[in-house]
Amino acid sequence: MENINRRQENIDAVTPVEPLEPLSQRTSPTRQRMRRRTGSGDRTLDVKIAELVASVNVADADLLAQAVETMFRTSRTANRAEMKLVARSMRELGRAFRIFAPYRGRRKVSMFGSARTPVDDPDYAISRDFAAAIVARGWMVITGAGPGVMAAGHEGAGASESFGVGIKLPMEQGANGFIAGDPKLIDFKYFFTRKIMYMKESDAFVLLPGGYGTLDEAFELLTLMQTGKTSLRPVVLLAPPGNTYWDDWLVFVREHLIERGLCSPEDLSLFEQASDAADAVQIIERFYANYQSARYVGERLVLRLRRAPGKEQLATLNRNFADVIARGRIERIQATPAERTDNDSLDAERIAWHATHNFGRIRQLIDALNMMPA
Repeated sequence: MENINRRQENIDAVTPVEPLEPLSQRTSPTRQRMRRRTGSGDRTLDVKIAELVASVNVADADLLAQAVETMFRTSRTANRAEMKLVARSMRELGRAFRIFAPYRGRRKVSMFGSARTPVDDPDYAISRDFAAAIVARGWMVITGAGPGVMAAGHEGAGASESFGVGIKLPMEQGANGFIAGDPKLIDFKYFFTRKIMYMKESDAFVLLPGGYGTLDEAFELLTLMQTGKTSLRPVVLLAPPGNTYWDDWLVFVREHLIERGLCSPEDLSLFEQASDAADAVQIIERFYANYQSARYVGERLVLRLRRAPGKEQLATLNRNFADVIARGRIERIQATPAERTDNDSLDAERIAWHATHNFGRIRQLIDALNMMPA
């Protein structure tokens, strides 16, 4: 069981919605207390659950047993409304997992923006054009399935290359006509389950001008990446020429967050602006020009690349990014035993180091790797 749990922890470390954290943080005494198996609260019932799980052929049987035990334990103190929340959340996530599962090998971009953008607005046109352009590059598009920018994304991508991740709201209409009736349309009751799917499934994010919801999504994305609670991915703030929405937003960020020391200047590297659909596509593809993915193996952050830097390039990285090195040096390595056990991106080249927890600077390092000549 110990080996199973250790292997699962390694797998969890590369899941996009899991924190990008070193082993010492994932296995600290506090975390261990939080993760301690408590069972259902009834040892006799725990035995029955174990027997039931053992009687079926299912992957990750240990996690299934934990989930069932947790549900029984929760039911001992939760009221009916709380149990409804738990049960509904599990149903929503389970259905979404099943719908996305056949498309795990495809890169996807999530688009956020106002549901109130009219069809004749330049924001609508650039949203539609971006979706069409990124699909032509082999990507799929995820939007909230509503009208406005969301409909523009689906119009540009086409239903076959789209996912609709809708939310049930009394003040907004249902799914737009481009995705309505498609089997890849998912309706959520809860914003948090919907956001989990956005984060879990997306390899990039494009934000168009919008209201509270769009700004909520923008700040949550940046917060998760800034704190290492999700993996780094490209975030593009897109608006057509003459639209100063993101320029004005950036003035607020600089004057009230950066200049007052509430955020670090390097956190501005977590996003880029674009005023043209083609530029937005280029920003996203540039992020993956060399960089592929990241995970912690023990205490070292491992970046998987198409091509690792040579000796002189490594020296430059160590010199220019000394502030993100906690100790030692950035080194070129082979796939680690943990990665080989998980069959995790074994065809990629790698660099690794003991990193500080400054993900704005780590994003700048990734940018440097992507600009590295072949």
